[in-house]
Amino acid sequence: MSSTEIPEPAPSFPETLAGTPDEVAWVVRVPPAPKFQHKYRLHIILFALTFITTTYQELLWFPVVSLLDSWQTGVWHNPLAAFAWPFMRQGLWYSLPVLAIISAHEFGHYFACRAHNVDATLPYYLPAPIPLSGTFGAVIRIREPFPSKAALFDIGVAGPIAGFVMLLPFMVVAMKWSFVAPIAAGLWLGEPLIWKAVAHFYFGTIPAGMTVYMHPMGMASWMGMLMTALNLLPFGQLDGGHIMYAALGRRAHWFSAATLAVVVLLAFRSPSWYVTAGLLVVMAMVFGFRHPRVYDEDRPLDPRRTAIAIIALVIFVLCFMPVPIA
Repeated sequence: MSSTEIPEPAPSFPETLAGTPDEVAWVVRVPPAPKFQHKYRLHIILFALTFITTTYQELLWFPVVSLLDSWQTGVWHNPLAAFAWPFMRQGLWYSLPVLAIISAHEFGHYFACRAHNVDATLPYYLPAPIPLSGTFGAVIRIREPFPSKAALFDIGVAGPIAGFVMLLPFMVVAMKWSFVAPIAAGLWLGEPLIWKAVAHFYFGTIPAGMTVYMHPMGMASWMGMLMTALNLLPFGQLDGGHIMYAALGRRAHWFSAATLAVVVLLAFRSPSWYVTAGLLVVMAMVFGFRHPRVYDEDRPLDPRRTAIAIIALVIFVLCFMPVPIA
């Protein structure tokens, strides 16, 4: 009689016998790896760094400029003066709302993953030591394929809707604290349709040569609208690409190709589209235009999800800006 020698399994694993009378082997049922395991320290560190870069996004380069000025003039300036409490308090009007909007977006994705038991990470916040934004937003990483079209749609659409709902009260309150004044030289920020509607409600028809000067909380809501619109572009594996694929199946890749063409044309009109156009080109080269398939891609969306898809389209139209920054 011959036999296969296999180490004795751990007592906690269920054991069964299989094989013919001449061949007996142990079959060990290994439990699946646990899902939703997180590196909390990394997530906390990235959040803390993003909190700093968004709170001080207008002053991050002040220490460098201060030291250069001290070296040139011989007059000492404290390079850390900009990080005193008065400046931090002013920065919190922007950083706290923008982090709340970003968090709502990403946790919308995350909790939808939990609802469908699709393994995913907590949000990775992306600090950016640059003026105006102080962040590149945040991302979660989904660790396994989507099990169905319903899961794909719910996970894709949950983020933009949650982020949009979060930014609305910040925008409404900030508009109350903003004011109208003559246009001055400097950066000009595009005005989404919903921003124009709320501004008209507060200020009426704004005369030519005048514009609304935003409270910092309004800047956070504007940044949220920009991120929402970019994520809802119907391209590849962006949120809008997930929604489009769930709605149209294999035909969605034509919309991805058309979206790339439109964004490239917008980049010729405004340099503020350069980064987005470059990212989409790279994504198209690496992943192509076709969305990873799910087994039921030809099954139409149910009426409830179809209605939510229309809501997502309306949100995209309300937040989109042909020229975000000029």
